[in-house]
Amino acid sequence: MLLSRVASLAVARRRLVLLVTAVFLVLAGGLGGGVAAELSGGGFDDPDSESVRAERVLERQFGTGAPNLVLLVTAEQGVDDAAATASAERLVADLAHEPGVTGASSWWTSGRPDSLRSRDGDQALVLARVAEDGGDGGTSVVEDLAPRYDGAYEGLDVQVGGEAQVFVEVGETIERDILRAEAIAIPITMVLLVLVFGSAVAASLPLLIGVLSILGTFLTLHLLAKGIDVSVYSVNLATSLGLGLGIDYGLFMVTRYREQLATGQDRTTAIATTVRTAGRTVLFSALTVLLSLSALLVFPLYFLRSFAYAGIAAVAFATVGAVVVLPAALAGLGARVDSLDLRRPVRRLLRLPAARPPALDTGAWSRIAHLVMRRPLPIATTVVVLLLVAAAPFSQVVFGLPDDRVLPRDANGYQVAEAVRQDFPGRDAFALSVVAPDADGASETTAYATALSRVDGVERVEAATGTWVDGRQVEPAGPASARFSAGGGTYLSVVPAVESYGPQGEQLVDDVRAVRSPLGAVLVDGQAASLVDTKASLGARLPLALGLIVLTTFLLLFLFTGSVVLPVKALVLNLLSLCATFGAMVWVFQQGHLGGLIGDPVVTGTLDTTIPILMFCLLFGLSMDYEVFLLSRIKEVYDETGDNARAVAVGLQRTGRIVTAAAGLLAIVFLAFVSSDITFIKLLGLGTALAVVVDATLIRGALVPAFMQLAGDANWWAPAPLKRLHDRIGLTEVEQDGPVTPRELSRV
Repeated sequence: MLLSRVASLAVARRRLVLLVTAVFLVLAGGLGGGVAAELSGGGFDDPDSESVRAERVLERQFGTGAPNLVLLVTAEQGVDDAAATASAERLVADLAHEPGVTGASSWWTSGRPDSLRSRDGDQALVLARVAEDGGDGGTSVVEDLAPRYDGAYEGLDVQVGGEAQVFVEVGETIERDILRAEAIAIPITMVLLVLVFGSAVAASLPLLIGVLSILGTFLTLHLLAKGIDVSVYSVNLATSLGLGLGIDYGLFMVTRYREQLATGQDRTTAIATTVRTAGRTVLFSALTVLLSLSALLVFPLYFLRSFAYAGIAAVAFATVGAVVVLPAALAGLGARVDSLDLRRPVRRLLRLPAARPPALDTGAWSRIAHLVMRRPLPIATTVVVLLLVAAAPFSQVVFGLPDDRVLPRDANGYQVAEAVRQDFPGRDAFALSVVAPDADGASETTAYATALSRVDGVERVEAATGTWVDGRQVEPAGPASARFSAGGGTYLSVVPAVESYGPQGEQLVDDVRAVRSPLGAVLVDGQAASLVDTKASLGARLPLALGLIVLTTFLLLFLFTGSVVLPVKALVLNLLSLCATFGAMVWVFQQGHLGGLIGDPVVTGTLDTTIPILMFCLLFGLSMDYEVFLLSRIKEVYDETGDNARAVAVGLQRTGRIVTAAAGLLAIVFLAFVSSDITFIKLLGLGTALAVVVDATLIRGALVPAFMQLAGDANWWAPAPLKRLHDRIGLTEVEQDGPVTPRELSRV
């Protein structure tokens, strides 16, 4: 067997394995430790969508684009003051001549439109476009500009905002979030691991795997970022999933190792048996998580693809750590693995009896299973109703995309955008750009601008031939509108009168695109257009992603159980658990409940479109991870006894303590990210932790034994051809060719 050889090599070459691991940790930490600063804050757009193609045409053909840098200028004496005007004009001129700035306009230099001046007259806006470097959203330019322009400028107070500044602040915030989350999660998990294992040395082994997974994933992202776009948000998943899975797999492996020692095996044989049995289950449990996260690769948004990169790397390194590094560490430590029993002084102080090893076949989880199986129908009905009630708010979900409101309230990017939303009469910073690359003719441009200005939700339309409101020209062509013309083409700016990220903004995009164009083919860009295109892109590929997850999950569970009933049961229960989690997330983050308990995030009335997809792929894999561990033990007992009820009770008892500990530790790791200052990272952390807890309690403790009792021996049914297939290639923890002996190890 391959795993037998892996165990043999890991034990026989333990010093080499541990040395290579130590060198790798140093290199990975040195090269990948600062990876967050190398990654992008964008990735929410489909590169083949209409809005992105319009953006490329604006950049290439017209040398411009939607403003991604906004300066909020405050003048205590009022923006109409002569001295303030002179200072502001110099500010705009200085900004326009900065390297990387392709254009700048303002209230003072663009004919003083009301939309760029606050209602109280104390503030005005400067809008600029900064060039992107390799798809970085303009962050490299803004990182240099912002410190020089933010603050006092010749008697004016200036705040830097805009999309590019938001990207910069998101990256800086995530770097702080990671350090904070690690400072919370690692000490707590270490204490809990000590409580689980007793020995501080044994408790450190799962943590070692977690650190290996985190640093290995950071190195992977560092290398990937040199050739492709990678989202900075993926670093959060690298940290949480790497640490969580490392602890999970380490717990299962060390626990099985101790079980083998309790049967009388020597340490070398116990290691080999652990790798062959629990190691095999870890390997295929990891495969379920990996395949679920791989479904994110079907989406064109590099935000989601980046989570696949981080997740796949985290799973791979955690698996290698569990089946290669951990056995080598166990062999190297020998009897010292149980040293530093930190519970012993407490027992002596309190005069408590020595801890006894937990019973394998009887105990609390076995009693819970028997209790549920005595009344399976009422218990299952109660739990299902409870989960459906929790899922109900999800029927009211309104999807959006992240904007400045993912940031904390004291961030410049948020404060500038909030001032624009609340204090300025217009929405110039959120205008739609209607691009006609092949247009030729002023009369056609006038007719098109007139038609667009009549669309509901449009405040005004600015074109090369003037400005229109409600079908009437209100300003003639002039210096301010001349920039909308370029040889062989033109583009129009449609300033909305409605919120861009929301149902009204989406309807406006549909209505603008529905207007017949006399200028030939047109492309529409802007925040609302990006939202429409992103939702369409995600919706088109979602069935494929879900199909891949369902198919691979079904196949893996069939290989473990030989049943077609149990995989279907697992899929249905997972879907129910996820819907309850999504409902809770809508209730908290979209509807704004419990905000004070999670850091008071900004409530926008929407839920980020990409996060439920990400959570579905992640949580389906994690749920199946525990399902594999549970069902493998249930199947093992059922094969030995043929007694379905006993198999469920014993299987739940044998995995109950360790799965509960693993789920609790994983939940703590993800809960640490509720401390994040990025709203949807809070959502991801809280949602994942809640789903893990629900899966480890209500699903595993109530619904699994209830449904397995109701189905009885039908749980294990499969058509005869599939039964024969499982007999040939099925997966199990039951040993089939005996443990690897010390004599065999000596031959390596």
